[in-house]
Amino acid sequence: MIKKKHIALFTFLLFSFGNHLLAQENPDAIALVDDQLENNFYEAVKQRGIENYDKAIVAIQKCIEKDSKNASFQYELGKNYLSLKNYVDAESAFKKAVELDNKQRWYWNGLYDVYYQTKDYQKSIPIVEKLIEFDGNMREDLVSLYMNTNQHGKALELLKDMESKSKLTSTMEYYKLKIQESNAYTKPQKEQLEEAIKKNPKDEQNYIDLIVLYSSFNQEDKAFEVAKQLEKEIPNSDWAHVSLVKFHLNNNDGTNASKSMFKVLDNDRMDLKIKHRVFNEFLIFAVKNPTYLKDIDKAIPYFDNDREINVAKEVAKFFWKKNDLENASKYFDKGIKKNSDDVEAMELYLEVLIQKQDFQLVSKKAEEYLESFPTQVGFYFYAGLGYNQLKEYKKAKNILENGLDFVVEFNPSESGIYNNRFNVNFYKQLIISCENLNEKVKKEVYTNKLKQLQK
Repeated sequence: MIKKKHIALFTFLLFSFGNHLLAQENPDAIALVDDQLENNFYEAVKQRGIENYDKAIVAIQKCIEKDSKNASFQYELGKNYLSLKNYVDAESAFKKAVELDNKQRWYWNGLYDVYYQTKDYQKSIPIVEKLIEFDGNMREDLVSLYMNTNQHGKALELLKDMESKSKLTSTMEYYKLKIQESNAYTKPQKEQLEEAIKKNPKDEQNYIDLIVLYSSFNQEDKAFEVAKQLEKEIPNSDWAHVSLVKFHLNNNDGTNASKSMFKVLDNDRMDLKIKHRVFNEFLIFAVKNPTYLKDIDKAIPYFDNDREINVAKEVAKFFWKKNDLENASKYFDKGIKKNSDDVEAMELYLEVLIQKQDFQLVSKKAEEYLESFPTQVGFYFYAGLGYNQLKEYKKAKNILENGLDFVVEFNPSESGIYNNRFNVNFYKQLIISCENLNEKVKKEVYTNKLKQLQK
């Protein structure tokens, strides 16, 4: 299958080639030349498409003989050499393309492909620095190159800049921790902070820096130990509340635990991992002491900017595991409002509503979700199941049949929430609808389908 980016690139090359032809001053006088160029270009593209790279090279070289200043021809030449792993000639061709037109990302990318495949990371660095101008996400590649060339200082500096603008990906977090855990960065910093705390136990900043350091290594236990020490020395510190939450919870003092939790959540300098841990500890307490669930509702919006975790959804899962369907449905609904693209949360919410036997709401919500996600087969299934349970069989049959195309397109071998068993249940709902509508022919068709699936 041709990928979208390949289609876009092919369109770009044709556009470049077309512009070249249109730029000629006397088209009648050079029609034959243009025909030859066009034929050779299409021949090169065709031969590359069937992986005859040698023949593609011969065809594109004929184009270059007619027009050595066309950057797209040089780029095509470079791609074919690269496919043959002729890295020297590929590099030369891509360099010529860049020299002729340095505003096309594809040409720079060709050079990067050569250097990356040959593991010439030093040469890759200036190329990726140029590619960042086209795509800021290439900064992750630059970090990886710095790591591969042992330029940890530059990598850390770039990571800090990236982190100031958005949350780091798991790979970038790993690189950051790897740098910070190395002897060159971690031991002196940790030892210096510990020594500074001994010398001046009333200086809050040293405790904070040490808590942040441990948190960056995912060592929350050690971070909490430092917070306990801080709480003893400077009880009024916001950071001391990290340990005070646990202290109050152990004393069954939900009111003061709540106050400490919000002190932590309000602190913009507090690491998100610490906030999650404090929140989770309070949640466990609130489940056993439902009068404090109102504080959970107030706390959830503090995590609205968390790009990785939908806290309301996770709280809903927590209640669902405890078979608390009321709270599970309540928090799934909150999670969906926070992230209106979270199809999994919608599906889980509908499952909870089925367990609650609120079939009116099942059908209503499933149809609402279909307006935004008309190809999601699950929403047809849930709407149909709800209508069947409400004995509105015609509505059930119509909506289930509307979703049939998506059931057919589904590949049962793929991983995910749907599998062959799901398809079986889809046809079971159709059979129920047809049986109650006395549509015997269709019932037989769907019954045969069901038998095939059950094999």
